[in-house]
Amino acid sequence: MEYTIKLDARKSAAGNAESFYEEAKKAKQKLAGAKKALEDTQKKIRDLEEKHEASVAVNVPQAKKEKDKKWFDKFHSFNSSDGFFVAGGKDATTNDILIKKHTEKDDIVFHADVHGAPFFVVKNPDQKEVPESTLKEAADAAASYSKAWKLGMGSCDVYYVKPDQVSKTAPSGEYLAKGGFMIQGRKEWLRGVRLQIAVGFRKGTDGPMIAGPVSAVGSQTSHYVKITPGDMKSEELAKEIKRLIQKRSGKEDAEWMKGIRLEEIQRLIPGGKGRVVT
Repeated sequence: MEYTIKLDARKSAAGNAESFYEEAKKAKQKLAGAKKALEDTQKKIRDLEEKHEASVAVNVPQAKKEKDKKWFDKFHSFNSSDGFFVAGGKDATTNDILIKKHTEKDDIVFHADVHGAPFFVVKNPDQKEVPESTLKEAADAAASYSKAWKLGMGSCDVYYVKPDQVSKTAPSGEYLAKGGFMIQGRKEWLRGVRLQIAVGFRKGTDGPMIAGPVSAVGSQTSHYVKITPGDMKSEELAKEIKRLIQKRSGKEDAEWMKGIRLEEIQRLIPGGKGRVVT
């Protein structure tokens, strides 16, 4: 690397040397100042990053924390107002899994009288008598999460049977599609079951957003919105549900609700569309 030095012919060698020395001293002082300014700027950036990370750590709602996986996470599910657990399929695969792996002899199986409807099962491990209110709620769920919702129907019929009446064996010469089952024997019917569910919020629970029959959700929280079949798309409807629950909640709960993602609400909406019922 080559350097060019300009000499002032009017000055002696000593004078030129002194000028170079003064310029070098000023340059060194500027460099030291620039270095300090850089260090100060870097420190401010680090402080801001630390404050931001601390703020995020404090304000992330519990709803966003990863919860332990449970067998019923892949299904529709709710607790009835009488304390019975009810699970329902979402598609052909979960229909198969629910009946084959998670249905026992003392449970009760529900199905809407609509082609391609999912099964819903009232779990009864303690072999208790299942009250009429729970039977009605299970029927409400079976109707609302069937294709009747997507078709815009106001109601449909639902039947229930014992698990041993549900068979995967088709009659001779017939074929059962995936998720399909044969029902043998007498069916108990509930006619004209209304299509309507509630979507609610429970702070501090596993999966704070819940959905199901209005009476079941209403027995667990006062923060809920009722919906029926309609034309409002799921994202728009989820926003409205969230807004209304926040409006009807106390200040603390409304603030906590801010952390709920719309996707958590959308997955609870039958058929992907609906409307709010006041």
